[in-house]
Amino acid sequence: MKILVLNGPNLGRLDLRDSKIYGDLDFAGLSKFVVASGDELGLVCDVRQSDSEVEMISWLHEAADQKTPVIINPAAFTHYSYAIRDAADLVHAPLIEVHLSNPMSREEFRHTSVISGVANGTIAGFGPDSYRLALIAIAGLLKGDK
Repeated sequence: MKILVLNGPNLGRLDLRDSKIYGDLDFAGLSKFVVASGDELGLVCDVRQSDSEVEMISWLHEAADQKTPVIINPAAFTHYSYAIRDAADLVHAPLIEVHLSNPMSREEFRHTSVISGVANGTIAGFGPDSYRLALIAIAGLLKGDK
């Protein structure tokens, strides 16, 4: 089963971001971790990153059309992109929102997610393991365990 793993703005620059918040992996390392975690569960992960709202929406439309499950780290889009929220709402396969850090422990403007209301669930604050936990959740949803 193919899983689309979408990553929003600035995640392609993890190596330049605050490692106390985002950890020590660069985006290539995060991608390898996600692919390996998916392989362990029999899932094929197509990991993508974009700083473009338009591209993220296009990828969500692709997932909706192909009924592909999605793991999405919307990054800054989490807090304000109703366009991405509406595109995510079109995905009728499992969709899990993830974050490397815990937005609730950060600045107040990060406490609101416009995406979580259309996601099956949100996993945050566990660094790269947030993605691994999301893959476990998607595998369970696909099997009907949840």
